[in-house]
Formats: sequence, structure tokens, C-alpha cells
Amino acid sequence: MEKTVKIAIVGAGLGGAAAATLLQQAGFDVQVFEQAPEFSRLGAGIHVGPNVMKIFRRMGLENQLDQMGSHPDFWFSRDGETGDYLSRIPLGEFAKKEYGASYITVHRGDMHALQIDSIKPGTVHFGKRLQNLVEREEGVLLEFADGTNVTADIVIGADGIHSKIRETLLGVEDPIYSGWVAHRALIRGENLARFADEFEDCVKWWTDDRHMMVYYTTGKRDEYYFVTGVPHPAWDFQGAYVDSSQEEMLAAFDGYHSTVQNLIKSTESITKWPLRNRNPLPLWSRGRLVMLGDACHPMKPHMAQGACMAIEDAAMLTRCLQETGLSDFRTAFQLYELNRKERATRVQSVSNANTFLRTQEDPAWVYGYDLYGQDLKSS
Repeated sequence: MEKTVKIAIVGAGLGGAAAATLLQQAGFDVQVFEQAPEFSRLGAGIHVGPNVMKIFRRMGLENQLDQMGSHPDFWFSRDGETGDYLSRIPLGEFAKKEYGASYITVHRGDMHALQIDSIKPGTVHFGKRLQNLVEREEGVLLEFADGTNVTADIVIGADGIHSKIRETLLGVEDPIYSGWVAHRALIRGENLARFADEFEDCVKWWTDDRHMMVYYTTGKRDEYYFVTGVPHPAWDFQGAYVDSSQEEMLAAFDGYHSTVQNLIKSTESITKWPLRNRNPLPLWSRGRLVMLGDACHPMKPHMAQGACMAIEDAAMLTRCLQETGLSDFRTAFQLYELNRKERATRVQSVSNANTFLRTQEDPAWVYGYDLYGQDLKSS
């Protein structure tokens, strides 16, 4: 028997979870369908800029998130070989004063857990891998791999770079491999203590063709994280990632500063991920289907704003549906794309170029943005 819902969100990641909370708080009837069998503390580190902390404020989650995260006073950029400082971007108290909220770094899984807990009980359904979509006059039929079906008035695709919603709208097309991989590792604080070294709260080490971004993921500073960007000619492995090693990392960062060498030597487990993206899409919605986050503007992670853009999308989509009501969803979708595409495309472009904050610059256009302070453009 088919179940009928008003709004179906496909994907309960950071963007989908934000959309669920915001839409439910706005009074909409929302159900979320996630292919994972259960919630788990996945991922590693994530940056949350003041632009998104202001959205968490609307959700009533800002204080909890503030307390669990690390609060760097600066984003440092340093020459990978000499250690010379290329930029010192003030955050900390400066961010609160200038941008209106904290800048934090946090474990993605801890933030995600906070978000999932904020969704109405019983409205997140795990083990729901979307197999097929059928657009009908009265709604959209969602067919899941477990044999269950749901009909929804509208469907929000928050299902990532391999989005089934994007595939339905634009056809099957693999994402583009960027030619870069990302090594990722979480390091226990006690491992760092073995070295008489200074491990800064938030620092990006750069050379011409590679980098390493490093930061704490907890307020207790007991977990340190790095993610790299390193050229790799082709992704010739199966799966989303493969195991890496200290030996591979030391070779990739040969000649880098001793602090970077010490970081690599502190690791217990390293993974390697392909960095994939897509060119800007010709549309973000059609009919009763609409996309957000990586489903419509995936980007390389070099600005630390990918998840932030998905959460901004969720907030703007909610604003637009509040403006028009669910019965006029087509106008809401048009407003949403009109009010999001320019900013999301700019962030996507700068992130892919990997130039952000390498030299001293003013990031106010990113961090000072207040989604709720913008008038909705209608043309």
C-alpha cells in the first residue's frame, strides 16, 4: 500500500537534515528517506562558518554546536616547505563581532547527530534506497529498493553527488574526476603530545600543486584532523575510498615542513578519496522535483563551504516555500534558484580553483552573509 506524504526529502545528510528541521519548524509535513541502514558517526572534520551558524541559531541548535566545536582564532595559511605565513585570517572573537556568529571546526558526525535529533521523531526513515521515481499528475511516486512506495506532493533531492533526483531530471552522467585525491585522517590528541611541536587550531599548508588542511574537531582539542589535496592522474580503485599509509603520505609531502611530517607520523589510519565535481547544472528543479547541496552544485572541499552551501540551500528553500505555500511550489522553486544560484556558483568556482585565503583577503562575502537578512529577489 502506498503511503502519501506532503514533502519527501531524499537523503538525511547535513543538507537534508537541515531542510527537514527548518521545514518542520515552519509547519510543513515532512518525511525523510535515507538509504543508510542507521545513523552512524560518519565523516571527519567540518568547518561551520558564521554564515551557517546563523541558520543553526534559527533551528535553536547554535549554542549546543558552539559548545561542542573548536573555536580557532585564525585561519592560518603557511608555506608548506618553509613554514612562512602566507595569511592570517582573523576568526574567534573577530568573527562574532564582524560576521555575527562563531566560526567553529567540529566532527561532522557530532554535528550530524545534533541535526538528526532535531527532526521530529518518527519522520526519518533509514534503509530507504531510492530505486525509481515516477512523476504523476497528483504527485511523485518514490519506489524504494525494500519494496515500499511513497507518493509525495514534492520531492527534495538532498542525495549527494550521485543524486537519483539529478539523474531523473538530467539523465545518467558520472561526476567528473578532478585529478586530485584527498587523504583524510583523525589523530588522537595523545599522539600529538609525543612531539615537541606547535599544532595550530586551524592551518592550511600550501605548495604549488598540493596542500594539507589541519584543525581540531572538538572543543576539548582531543581530536585533530587533516585533509589533503594531492594530484593523482586517475582514480583506478573501486569504491568511495581506499586505505592509504604513512609511507604514501610521507612521499606525497616529501620536503614539507617538519610539523607536517610529525602530523603524518602521528596517524593510526589514513584513507584516500577521489575529489569529484560537476559543471554548473542547467536547472535545479522541474515539476515537483527540486535539488539542494551536492545534488546540484558539488564542489571540491577547498573552501570548507560545501556542507555550508547545502545548509544555506535548505534555509532558502524553506523561506521560499513559506513565501508561496506548498500549493504554489513551482513559484517557490523558481524563487529558490533565483536567490541561490549566483552565490552557490561563485563558491563552487572559488572552491574548485583552490585559492581561498591562501593570501591575505577579506572573506566577509562568505562569512558575513546573513541569509535571513536578504530580501527575496523575484526577478
